[in-house]
Amino acid sequence: MDSEEASYLLPDGERVWVIKTSTAAELLPKMLERFRFGHTDPLIFGDADRPEGVVVPFELWRTLDTRVFDEDGLDTTYTIERARLSDPRPQSPSSKSQPISTWT
Repeated sequence: MDSEEASYLLPDGERVWVIKTSTAAELLPKMLERFRFGHTDPLIFGDADRPEGVVVPFELWRTLDTRVFDEDGLDTTYTIERARLSDPRPQSPSSKSQPISTWT
């Protein structure tokens, strides 16, 4: 990356500015200050003129994380799987569920 930032075209046609990773590291204190004043614009960074990471305010991340979890239905799937695993009745091979150990 020759300059400190480059324009990158996303698959949906939107453009974002990608900051060089070394420059992004230098900007972190300023980003924190901006977040404290209520600005929520992300800091998108990467090398080779492509986005590889993003810095957003913590509360925004929590909101996004919660929405993704809910929209994927993982909480519902987890509840169903727990109920199936705790059911002592025999299950047919086609209905038998595999425990998802990373969720427990």
